[in-house]
Amino acid sequence: MDRRSFLTKTALGGSAAAAATLAAPAYAQGNRTLTLVTTWGRGLAGVHDAAQRCADTITAMTDGALTVDLKAAGELVGAFEVFDAVTAGQADMYHGADYYFTGQHPGYQFFTAAPFGMTSQEQFNWYYQDGGKELHDELGQIFGLKSFLAGDTGAQAGGWFRKEINGPEDFQGLKFRMPGMGGQALGKLGASVQNLPGSEVYQALASGAIDGTEWIGPWADEKAGFQEITKIYYTAGFHEPSAGLSLATNREVYDSLSPAHQKIIEIASAEAHAWNLTQFLANNGAALQRLISGGVTVREFPDSVWDAMGKAAKDTLDEYMGDELFARIRGSVETSVASSSGWIDKSINAFARQRDRVNG
Repeated sequence: MDRRSFLTKTALGGSAAAAATLAAPAYAQGNRTLTLVTTWGRGLAGVHDAAQRCADTITAMTDGALTVDLKAAGELVGAFEVFDAVTAGQADMYHGADYYFTGQHPGYQFFTAAPFGMTSQEQFNWYYQDGGKELHDELGQIFGLKSFLAGDTGAQAGGWFRKEINGPEDFQGLKFRMPGMGGQALGKLGASVQNLPGSEVYQALASGAIDGTEWIGPWADEKAGFQEITKIYYTAGFHEPSAGLSLATNREVYDSLSPAHQKIIEIASAEAHAWNLTQFLANNGAALQRLISGGVTVREFPDSVWDAMGKAAKDTLDEYMGDELFARIRGSVETSVASSSGWIDKSINAFARQRDRVNG
């Protein structure tokens, strides 16, 4: 499907019109400044760091020939307006979680996380070895974007709740923040699902506008301060077993760059992808212990909830199978996971189980 048909079928056109009131980026003679807008509030632990890492690496590797000027959410456009600003040419690049943009195309879900989908390692395998990167590029061409994965939060927590979840019925009427198709699946269990930018979540939870929220994991959640509001924390979630972040450049801007500078953007994205995952995983364990020491009670969902979530997730994904590109991306993901997960389970997972047993 071409870009024009998507613009007429989504809210993209209206948002792009609003973005058109911004001043178009200006390029200096010789050196260029690229404006990078993000879905993240300035300073949000990990996710803003990944965006800043991309900006700083591109600037450094080009020796300043490309200077990336990062604008956090709200500084130039709102968090959920960055896609439209870049497709309209009013900003050069965005960094964000692509599942915020499933309204533009449902295939974007897989480049962040699909419910009951890929772990971080499985997503790495798919993206770099099994065609994921090429599908990301094909999807981006519809909207005039050149996209790369550029960050990963690792497996995300089930979230913070004001009450325990003992069965699927406890989601009935629950006001809960969860983006993307994970949120749509949760809605099938009766939850009233909200999609809020990260910078707005704390206040919504503190005010009672929402009854619970997922965010990322122990380190980022601790930094956000959710433990100040509620002490009930579910550490495993169905919605984001990995969460990839993306750097997308306006394709006309990207095509105007030299091949060397194009390659630098690709390399900077890949480096941020790996670096960001280690940042989260290196910090989460100690942060979880601090949360527990501070009175947070760690919970796991019962099997009845996992079963209900699994059915809701499958039903949600199935609803989009009429879209040919979505179906191809989903098929590619599932084929890759089936191919790589068997060896992962029999090698590294088997080792980890034995290590835990031997070390007590």
